[in-house]
This record gives sequence, C-alpha cells and structure tokens, in this order.
Amino acid sequence: MEPQDLSDNPTAAVSGESTPENQSSPPETTLEVRVSDSQLDETSEPPPKKRRRRKKQFPEMISSAAAVTGLRILRPHPKSSIYSEKIMDDIIGMQINDSPALSKTHRRRRRIADLAKEVDVEALVAISVGFPVDSLTEEEIEANVVTAIGGAEQANYIVVRNHILARWRWSVSTWLTRDHAMESIRSEHRNSVNSAYSFLLEHGYINFGLAPAIREVQLKPNDSLKASVIIVGAGLAGLAAARQLIFLGFKVLILEGRSRPGGRVRTRKMKRMDGCGVIAAADLGGSVLTGINGNPLGVLARQLGFPLHKVRDICPLYLPDGRMVNSEIDSRVETSFNRLLDRVCKLRQAMMEEVKSADVSLGTALEAFRRVYKVAEDPQERMLLNWHLANLEYANASLMSDLSMAYWDQDDPYEMGGDHCFIPGGNERFVRALAEDLPIFYSQTVESVRYGADGVAVHAGGQEFRGDMVLCTVPLGVLKKGTIDFLPQLPQRKRDAIQRIGFGLLNKVAMLFPYDFWGGEIDTFGHLTEESTMRGEFFLFYSYSSVSGGPLLVALVAGEAAINFEMMSPVEAVRRVLDILKGIFNPKGIAVPDPIQVVCTRWGKDRFTYGSYSYVAIGSSGDDYDILAESVGDGRVFFAGEATNKQYPATMHGAFLSGMREAANILRVANRRSLLS
Repeated sequence: MEPQDLSDNPTAAVSGESTPENQSSPPETTLEVRVSDSQLDETSEPPPKKRRRRKKQFPEMISSAAAVTGLRILRPHPKSSIYSEKIMDDIIGMQINDSPALSKTHRRRRRIADLAKEVDVEALVAISVGFPVDSLTEEEIEANVVTAIGGAEQANYIVVRNHILARWRWSVSTWLTRDHAMESIRSEHRNSVNSAYSFLLEHGYINFGLAPAIREVQLKPNDSLKASVIIVGAGLAGLAAARQLIFLGFKVLILEGRSRPGGRVRTRKMKRMDGCGVIAAADLGGSVLTGINGNPLGVLARQLGFPLHKVRDICPLYLPDGRMVNSEIDSRVETSFNRLLDRVCKLRQAMMEEVKSADVSLGTALEAFRRVYKVAEDPQERMLLNWHLANLEYANASLMSDLSMAYWDQDDPYEMGGDHCFIPGGNERFVRALAEDLPIFYSQTVESVRYGADGVAVHAGGQEFRGDMVLCTVPLGVLKKGTIDFLPQLPQRKRDAIQRIGFGLLNKVAMLFPYDFWGGEIDTFGHLTEESTMRGEFFLFYSYSSVSGGPLLVALVAGEAAINFEMMSPVEAVRRVLDILKGIFNPKGIAVPDPIQVVCTRWGKDRFTYGSYSYVAIGSSGDDYDILAESVGDGRVFFAGEATNKQYPATMHGAFLSGMREAANILRVANRRSLLS
C-alpha cells in the first residue's frame, strides 16, 4: 500500500499523519485542519422528499414495513412456547394431508387454529433466513436430511426444522439443546428432530454468536479433534468460520496480513490530534446492515445488546448551486428512471430467450432507451438521472459500462427483509467480539498455498504453516492480482470465474466537525453535478451524528469518480467537499466550519483488498459466485467471502454466512475422510 504523501502537495500546510509503507490498516489519509469560530444559524426549508427505492437503486435506504425489532414481534406468547404433543402432531398432519384435523370441542379447534398460525409464523422466520417455503435447500439435500425427496417425511422435516429454527431465533442468547427441541414434538418424529437439529447446528443456523451461554459451549476444549484448518484472512468470513470450526472440533489457526482483524470492516476513531474535544467512530468500509430480518449480524447485535439505528429514508437532493431539487421534477425523473430499468428488464428477458449468451452493459442499454424515449433531455433532469445512475454505481461498486445487463441484479430475490440499520459505535464492535479468544497471527501476509493428498502448507512471513485443510477468505481483488501462489495452480474453471466476476470500488471521505451544522432530522442528503463523468463524486452524504458519538459526515465517491479519487490529493478532496457543503448551507445562513479531522479511503490501493466489493460484470453471472465457492484439491482448499456468496454478495452478512457455509463443508469432507480411512 502506498501512503498518501501530503508533502508533495503545495497546499499541504495542513498537518497530516504519515502511514508506513508496510502499515496494514486500510489506505487512508488523515488531515488536521483549523477550526473556525463560525456559529450555526437556524433556518427553514421545504420538507425533503421521502424516497422509496428498490435495493439495487438505493440499497442502504430501502423502506420496509417491518420494524428494527421485526423478529422480536414474531415472538409467541408464553403459553405457546411448548406445544402439546398431540396438537403438534395434528398440525404436522394438517401440513402433510392438507385436511384439517377434526376436534370435538370449539376450544380444541381454536387451539389448533392458533398453533397453525404459529406454524405459519415459523415458516416466515425460516423464509427470512433463506429457506424455501415447501422444499429443501441444496445443502439439506447434500446432507441427506431425509431418506427420500418429497412426501410425508420431507413435509414433516420442514415443519420441524422451521419450529426449531424459530424457537432459537426467539431466544438467541440461550443454547438450544436437542432435548429442548424435542420437548414440543411427539416421539415418533424424533428422527426428523435429530436430522433438523443436526443440520441447523452444523450449518450455523442456530446456537451461533456471542452471547455468554453460546460462547461457553462453542469454545469449550474438544478432546476429539477432527483435523487442523488454516484460515487465511481475519475478516467476517474468516472469523465466523473459525468460531464454528472450533465448536465442531477442529484445530484452527488464522493468518492475517494486517495488524488488525476485520478486513474491509474498519471503524476509525476520529478526534483532534491533541486528543481533546469530540470523538466519533467512522466506518470506512462496511457500514450498513442491509436488511435486519434474518440477518446473522442482527442476531449478534441482539446478543451483545447493541442498539440499532434505522436509516431513515428521507434524502433531499441539492443542485450544484445549492438549491433543493423541485419535488415535481424529482418525482418525474425518478419515475422515468424506474421505467427505463423496467424496459431493460423486459429487453433482457427477450434477448435471453432468443440468444442464451447475449449480454451487454447495463449502461449501454439504459442510454439506448433514454434516447429512444427522450428521457431527461432537460439539463436539470439529466443531472437528476445521472444522480440515480451514480447511486446504481454505488450499489454495485461498478461503472455502468462494466455492469452486466443480464445478471446485475441476480441476487435481488434473496435480499434480507426489514430495515437497514447502523450500529452505534461502528461495526468494528462486531469484529472485536468475534476475534476475541481466537488464535490469530497478525502481520502474516500469505505468499503461497501448497496442497496435496498429505495436506496443505501455507507460507507467510518467512514461515511455513502446515495443516489438513486451508480456508481462503481473501477478497476477490487479491485473487485477481494473483499475489497468492496456489500450487498446484487453481483449476481453469475457477481461474476463469475469478476473472469474470467484477470487483469494484467505493471510496469515502469521513469528516469530523466541531458541531452538527446540517441538522439531525435526516441521515442522508444528495448532491447533483453537471458533469456526467463526475456524477459519483460526493454525490451522497451520510450523517453519522446519531450513531458515531460525534458530528460526523461521510461523503461517498462512486463509479468513475471513485477511481479518479485515488489519485486526488486529500487536501483537494477536502476542498471540493467543503465547497459543496458551503454551496448547500451558506445560502440558508448556515456557516460551514472547517472539519477537525478528515480521513480519505483508498481501497483500490490497499494491497489486502485492491477494491471494495464484487459485482456481476459483463459476461459473468451468479454461477461464477458458486464456482468461486467450490473447494479444490479433493477437499483440501476451501473458499469463503462475499464474492463466494451468490445469494448475498457485496454485503457483510454475505461474508459472515459464507464462513458458516464453509465450516459445514469442511466438516462434511472431514467426516467423509474418517469414514474412508
């Protein structure tokens, strides 16, 4: 990683922190600037527009009818926590035979009806976690949870699985034992209970996390160690996998190139250089829990007692001259933009039916339809449309010209429901808790991975680490760069997938001010620009005042602007941001003070990431995520990380879930080897 050198800039009279070349923190530049004595003046303005968008159009601000505590609302009343065995059997029969079980009294009918509703609620909990309504997942089929696909046994299993899952989700700070799972189900369904319980436990759907009761069981010394696993990378995927593998009986070692855990989840404490005054926590990488229902990070937050702050979906937009965008024009352009996307969806459906392999960039398709239907020909409307395109580039960490028209939104059907939330104090609170008590070797940059029938050998920092298996959780950008040598070489199929999947860039400018001059009633506001090539430069501002501990404002840089930003001096970046803010607030009589401290990210130059997160590039598809997730070397080398998760790519929970997935896969391979030996 190359540090940003302020001394080369003639305007670098602003003091800064230098970063050693081998520093393992993310590429960022810190500035200390003088604080003015300007005071905040109050003013009034028209109410901002409330925005509701589909995930890919505005992924971190989607509105939902579910509350932050949505899963808690589903908690049953106490009397239904343990079912009558006979009634549970009746309900299973109703599910299987599709005919209601008859009862002699109205009270019994009422009880059955109430519990049938509860079974429906449990099914909704299972759906929120990613299970299908009336079929098995591929993982369940591979785990042989039933003796035959379809029929009564499978229907029984699904009801029982949903019940066990929901029961733990309603009380995530307790360890659900197999006996507790059996309490509410008749003994003749014991096989279904055993099968469902084992699957959910081994795949990390229940009894995971950081509650004291969970940690006590998970990290207990295991006398029957199955095998040794070396994990490359201490990000969310590596940390989640490590904790689960230790619980499953493996000996685990984590090698991390940085001097800290977390990877692309990085929270920076910002304050004055002299240590006095306000302090705030800035998330420089992953920042928002994108959908709380079913989200494993939401479970961790509940266990740790972290409050959740819903990202409010009010986002006023401002013109380059600082005026707020007219609401009628705003609505008209937003509607036109959505219609353009709908037309592209219809076009790709027709194209895929005619030519199976056809693909062009989403940007090309949208621009073609824009010209045909004469959308946004007025200069202000064009700026608004460009803002929406910048927002799409932010959602995908990609230029519109690189994004696949055919598959750019392939993960939409799987998105987590519920509100999008901040964690007060930053997401590194998760990381610190997950990393506690784990055997992590820091500043160990992995150079090569050798694998064969006798195990694996990982070379890092001049040392060799040997084990039975290795789990590689490095970002896709590192795999693309080829900085880790795999010997033998990875299969061509995987190498091709690595090259096809896109790995894009999003950068941030985090600014700590002496006070909140922008107001605390909104979490976001946007800024339009006249130059289409610069549409992603500081196009969206996040206010972290309510969650960071101080008056913190974060400006996002997406698309082509994110690439150019990495070559911009931090002093110039701060000047441009302040010009935008002054243009918005000074006409209202609000003085914009100089920031106390500024941090600029440079994720593209970070040698441990070489980018931000994955996207579906032209010629790629969701299948490439599955290929990247495949193990190689007859079950010696495994892969995890957001870019291996077809359902939840480019998300923190996607990384976490991929680690859980691979822990289960490693267990399956280890068990298979023990049977063969």
